[in-house]
Amino acid sequence: MTSPIRRIMIVDDHDAIRRGVRQLLETTPYYQVVGEAADGRAALELAREVRPDIAILDYSIPDLNGFDLSHALKREFPRIEILIYTMHDREEIVMGLLRAGVRGFVLKSDTEKHLIAALDALSLRRSYFSSAISDALLHQFLESKPASLSSILTHREREVVQQVAEGRINKEIAHRLNISIKTVETHRASAMRKLKLRTTADLVRYAVRNQLIQP
Repeated sequence: MTSPIRRIMIVDDHDAIRRGVRQLLETTPYYQVVGEAADGRAALELAREVRPDIAILDYSIPDLNGFDLSHALKREFPRIEILIYTMHDREEIVMGLLRAGVRGFVLKSDTEKHLIAALDALSLRRSYFSSAISDALLHQFLESKPASLSSILTHREREVVQQVAEGRINKEIAHRLNISIKTVETHRASAMRKLKLRTTADLVRYAVRNQLIQP
């Protein structure tokens, strides 16, 4: 019995990474790359168009980071499987992604066999975490619900924070998120209050430190 072909979407802001993943998957007959995107918002639009079975996402991507993109994808497409393929292995990032519904996590420093193994597992609705993600971390997730930075802000507040940190003014953010300028200002002020930040520079530093944007 042959395996069904799984439709794959690749999301990474580095052309070389997307090209490398595509070339790897082209050697595997049961995976078909149906689209690529370089930022989170374009990825969400692409997913609506191509309806992938599995999305391979970097965490630090422009416009809508991997955490919020994962939330959005799982909300619109509950059966989609998400594989995070990234350089970041900080505990709070992994924990937040698990809560967002991500069940696959591979570091870019891992060998290619881990990427294929993760896709194979997700195709069977099984989780896959490369060796860098310890059993202790998974145990902690299953046994407790500790607060993390990712849970401090709402999804919309994180979106606004990322847009501000990427250098956009309130009017542009309002247009991109299809909300009013007043709403942007409200989310921005709320986020800064929750994070105990006083200036836009502080907000940018927070975004860089938590991999919402790349420095």
